[in-house]
Order: sequence, then C-alpha cells, then structure tokens
Amino acid sequence: MRVLVTGASGMLGREVATALLARGDEVTVLQRRVSGIAGAREVRGSVTDAVAVAEAVSGQDGVVHLAAKVSFAGDLADFERTNVEGTRLLLEAAREAGAGRFVFVSSPSVAHTGDSIVGEGAGPAEPELARGSYARTKAAAELVALAADAPGFAVVAVRPHIVWGPGDTQLVQRVVDRAAAGRLPTLDRGAALIDTTYIDNAVSALVAALDRAESAHGQALVVTNGEPRPVAELVAGMCRAAGVAPPRWSVPGALARGAGAVIEKVWAIRPGTDEPPMTRFLAEQMSTAHWFDLRRTREALGWAPTVSLDEGFARLAEYYRQG
Repeated sequence: MRVLVTGASGMLGREVATALLARGDEVTVLQRRVSGIAGAREVRGSVTDAVAVAEAVSGQDGVVHLAAKVSFAGDLADFERTNVEGTRLLLEAAREAGAGRFVFVSSPSVAHTGDSIVGEGAGPAEPELARGSYARTKAAAELVALAADAPGFAVVAVRPHIVWGPGDTQLVQRVVDRAAAGRLPTLDRGAALIDTTYIDNAVSALVAALDRAESAHGQALVVTNGEPRPVAELVAGMCRAAGVAPPRWSVPGALARGAGAVIEKVWAIRPGTDEPPMTRFLAEQMSTAHWFDLRRTREALGWAPTVSLDEGFARLAEYYRQG
C-alpha cells in the first residue's frame, strides 16, 4: 500500500511511518521539519499549504493524519488554521487524488467536558463543550473528517489517549524534568484513575485502522492500554524509570483549576517560552477520572494492546539507562 503519514516528526507519527515501512508499504511523510525516516519519500511543508499537500497525497492509497497544533496555550486562530482547515484541505486533496482510506488521529479530549469519564466508549465530539483550544479544534476537525466518509473514501477517527514511551519529549520528558526540579505536584494526591497508551499499542491500532478502514469507516474509536491506574502511580513510574524521585507534594484539584484559569489569562498577554505550568484543562485531566471501554475498538479493528504498562515502564527504564 502507498500511505501518506502527516506529522512524522512527532513520536507517534514517526513510529507509524516506521511500522508501515517495516511491513513493506511505500510511505510518504509530510511535516515541516526533516523527519529523518530512512526509506520514506519526504515532503516538507504544512498541512495548510495546498501545494505541499497536493504533492504529498499524489498517488497515495491511504492517509494517516497526525499533524496538528498541540499545546495547552496559544492563539485560537492558529489552532483552527492547522487542526480544522488543515484537516479539511488534506481530506479534499486526498479524495481528489484517489486515496481510498483516511485515518484521522483524534483525541479523547474532544468528548471530555470536564466531568469524569468512567468506563465509557467514544462519546460524541463536542466542539462547543470541549475544554481548551486544542480539544475544541480537534473536535471540530473530527466532525469534518467523519462527515467526509463516503463510498470509495473510508474515513475512521482514532482517539489514542495519553501516548507515551521511550524518546517522548511531549509528556515523559516534561514530567521527569519538572519532577527533578521539584515543580511537579500531584492533584488531590494523584488519586484520579486514568488510561494511558504505550507507544507500540497506539501504533498497532493506527495501522489496524488503516487496514480496516473499509469496515470500520464512519466511526470514532478510543485507544488505550486498557489498564487504568492512579495518576500518581503513572507519574511515579515515569520518574523512577528516569532515576528521578516522584513528586512528594500535592495540591487540591479545585485550587489548581483556579490557578490554571489565572495562568491562562497571564499567558495570553505574556506567553512564556514553554508550556504554561498549569491550565484549567491540564488541572481537570490530572484530577478527574478518565478511563474507557475498549470493546467496540477491539471489535472494529481486530486489535488488542500487546505491551502492558509494566513492560512499557521497563522499556522506558532501559532507554534511560542506555542514555
């Protein structure tokens, strides 16, 4: 199969492209920076660039769309441009180029409205109710993607939840760095039960979605390890793998949500160079339960996670040992 993977400079996009190449697919990657993926045809550019998108989709059988603006802060217009309009442009170009399969990589946050999610499946995307610019625009983009599903153009949305693994700079390294600096509290003692996804399981789910798009089309499917654990335990596992002491202090979730609201306002006026230390969305994610029922995902994709969380932590520790 000839497959375009967007966002291949990120951990998940890179690993999906590598997995497809390993099984013999012809892979094109589209991202703004050089991906460095040996064997892939490389197109550099944004998903908002019509010329780059047209070049990337040319001759493709399928698309796995991971490129997105991912941040806890920033101008809403920037999120809309990349996440919504970029997705719309890519969908139209892929359909016109004759691609028959399109996997839109979404997020469970598109259906998270602030309350706990306990053993539920993939609820409907709620652009008006989702929390924060990232979640709102991903929700809108998911609706655009699923609306494009049609005979001959099978679209499926996959929502991996909190993907982590060796080499992860977005979650694991930030957790480790902030814990090492003593700037990472738990909220409500880290008692909230949440799902996460080890990188290999997220990759295999996206590959399965590409292969099964014609039968799974029109659906939104949540992907996790299926092993919900308390936030404190997950954070401690990442810290110990890196040889760093886990957080020893906690703050009330309600206090963190209030602080997040204040920080967001300050950040909008005087943004820092990194992610804000707290936002309302982040505080909600760390202090409310969110774990999922995977039965529909397993059935639709013929998929199951193969790497347990404990094995994932062991692999993460080995990665840090090797330096």
